[in-house]
Parts: sequence; C-alpha cells; structure tokens
Amino acid sequence: MKFNTKLIHGGISEDPTTGAVSIPVYRSSTFHQHKLGAEPKWEYARTGNPTRQALEQLIAEIENGTDGFAFASGSAAIHAVFSLFSAGDHIIIGNDVYGGTFRLVNKVLKRFGLEFSVVDTRDLKAVEDAIQANTKAIYFETPTNPLLKITDIQAVADIAKKHDLKTIVDNTFATPYNQNPLTLGVDIVVHSATKYLGGHSDVVAGLAVTNDKQIAEDLAFLQNSIGSVLGPDDSWLLMRGIKTLGVRMRVHHENAKLVYDYLTNNDKVANVYYPGNPESSDYEIAKKQMRGFGAMISFELQPGLDAKKFVESLQLIDLAESLGGIESLIEVPAVMTHAAIPREIRLQNGITDELIRLSVGIEDEEDLLADLQQAFAKI
Repeated sequence: MKFNTKLIHGGISEDPTTGAVSIPVYRSSTFHQHKLGAEPKWEYARTGNPTRQALEQLIAEIENGTDGFAFASGSAAIHAVFSLFSAGDHIIIGNDVYGGTFRLVNKVLKRFGLEFSVVDTRDLKAVEDAIQANTKAIYFETPTNPLLKITDIQAVADIAKKHDLKTIVDNTFATPYNQNPLTLGVDIVVHSATKYLGGHSDVVAGLAVTNDKQIAEDLAFLQNSIGSVLGPDDSWLLMRGIKTLGVRMRVHHENAKLVYDYLTNNDKVANVYYPGNPESSDYEIAKKQMRGFGAMISFELQPGLDAKKFVESLQLIDLAESLGGIESLIEVPAVMTHAAIPREIRLQNGITDELIRLSVGIEDEEDLLADLQQAFAKI
C-alpha cells in the first residue's frame, strides 16, 4: 500500500470479531482466561490491550518498522527508550532538543548513573569525537525543537553502526509523512504523538518504533514493567487522528510555505528558521532525507521589538504550548517549552529570549496572514 492508503488501512484496520471498520475501544482492565497457565493472548490491560495493539501495529507499519509501542506521553516513550541502558552507559545527545527531554536527562536519568555528552549532531566529526568506550547510543531530533536544525540521519547511523552503537531519532516534527528514519538506518524512532499524529490537540501520547527484534523484546518488557501505557480511549483517538495525517499535512505544508515567504519579506523579522529555506546550510540534507519540510517555523524579531507584545496581539493564532494541531499555535521557547534549560545553555545553543516558534495550522491562508499582519502592525 502507498503511504496515504496505509494510514487508513494499515495495522489492524478492521475488528476481527465484528468486522467494524473502526476498532472498538476495549476498556476492560482484565481478560477471562479459559485455561490455567495457557498463556492467553490477553490477560491484563497494562501488558496488552486490543485497541492499543491496533495503534501499535499501525505506527510500526507507517514508520516501516516491525514493532510499535504506545505510551502515556512523548516523555514516557523517551524515558522507556533511555531505560534500555544501564548505569555507567554513555549516550550522545543532540544539543537542540525539547526542553522536557533536557529536563529528563539532567534532572532524572543522570541520578540513575547514565552519562551524557551534548553535541551538535550536524557536525559528524563532533559526533565521532564524542564517542567513548562506554558509549551505547546517539539520540537526536531532526528537525530540532525549536531551531529546526537538520541532521544527516544516514550519516549518523553509519557512524553508529561502525562503533556498534544504537541510533535513536525523535521524528515528531517531521512525522512519518515526511521522513522515515528507520529506513535510513536508525534503530529506534520516537514520537510525541500528541502533536501531528493526533493532530487535534485532544490527546497526549507517545510512540516508539523499532525494526530490531531484540530491542522490541526489551521495550515490551520495559513498557509492561514501568507501566506508563496509553489507555484504550486515547489509543482510539490517536488512530482516528493518524487516518487524516496525509490530508492535514498537505495543507500544513502549503500554509507554512506562505507564512515563511511572508516572514522572510517582513522588515520587522531578523531571522527565520525553516527547513525549506534554500539559503540554509541544512537545506540540501533536508531535501535528501525529507519528502516535505513540515509546518514548524521559528523566527526572531528585529532588536528592540517586543516579542511578548507580538504574541499577545495575535487574535486567531493561539498563544499555547504544543504543536502539530489543526489550529495554529505560537509560543516563546525561552519562557514556555524550553524554560527548563538554563538561560546560559539556551543562549549557547541559539535559543534567544526573543525567539518565537510557530506551528502553522490548516486555517484559511488569508486569515493566518491577516492575523500576523495586524500583530506586526502593533509592534
């Protein structure tokens, strides 16, 4: 099946009992076992649930993996993946990651003995130089949050394979619609499925996918043992959202390109960050590994202009955390999504206090541009 067909008919798209084309929500916490010790398919909902299984098979299929795992949030998925490693293990992590990932690494995982080195994963020499005797994995986002930096996925995966390391990519911003890291040699893909996969700002969820059977077995054990699983109602909502990913992303892309063109020609904007910028040093890599540039744009106002007044002046675009919903959302990372990162580290990584991140929704393009224009007029 082609990708857009797979979104609708992939995984378990029909209830095997009734033929229902919408998988039912199985809310049962436990399941009747007809024979003692017979290892039934279903026994307890934390271990497995038919609605969740349908979602897990669907994400595995659209990411070109073999096994998928659904968690209660993106952070829970990332935590489970990092739990594959042990005290004393060293992990290389990208320097431009979501603030919640930074918080998880520095405030939680380091207390349990995991070691981390932070590098710009676009710099392949820096990645290789950071490898130590106890290094086990390389973790990065591409495009990154919030500066939309692009790492050459295949090149990093090749380095990892040479040193017998695992490669983990957060594919939230790109979505499987735009890129499939597993196909490029990555071992594990994670998603904050709250974002584009859910698409409607009505569910919080995380996903992990692999095509390595040993990793899959280990993740299944951790998912069951840690227990931060996605419930059946949220699994159903997420499947419903995934079915329309293709049609939504087409409009997201069209609107993002128009907003990007508007911002680059606006004399009140100092810098625009967008993977589709042909002047960017990352552009050729983005073209090579992505089928589209996504709908995330970050930008900085000219010095002296008030970012706070700008975002508070918007009337249609919502000032809110999160991204990837049908509605356009705007935020200031230094105050909101990346506030957990100390200011000196934010500035070192290029996240200024004036940086604004915009998730372009699927509203009418004229309404989006008019809202931006009236907000710019007020500053």
